[in-house]
Amino acid sequence: MNAIQQAQRAYAPVNSPVMTGRATELQLFSQTTARLKTAMQSGNFAAIAEALFQNRRVWTHLAGEVADPANALPATLRAQIFYLAEFTEHHTRAVLKGEADIAALVDINTAVMRGLSGNGAREGAAAQPAATASPAQEGVR
Repeated sequence: MNAIQQAQRAYAPVNSPVMTGRATELQLFSQTTARLKTAMQSGNFAAIAEALFQNRRVWTHLAGEVADPANALPATLRAQIFYLAEFTEHHTRAVLKGEADIAALVDINTAVMRGLSGNGAREGAAAQPAATASPAQEGVR
């Protein structure tokens, strides 16, 4: 391979898969929930605090997205997501004080992931359209 071919290959467009909003949201929740589980198992307070901070950031962003009147999700679903964001905020404080367990936050995130993956209807949760937006992506509007 000569220098021109190497340069063409180096600067060629990257063919990476394009993720839908729903897939991005699912990936974000999956990563955040895995971090919560790992921190919970480690028992390391610094790791727990960092995982809780990341989870709180996700839920705070979601609350802002669903509070926007321009959000196209049904009002009931928006209200449910906002309530979960408030619960997450409150429960996170309780975990940091040593008054609660991370498991409830893992359960909530897992239920959201089931809904995003379309498995919610089979497992008792409501199968709804993509309910959230990741911080890296614009919300559903």
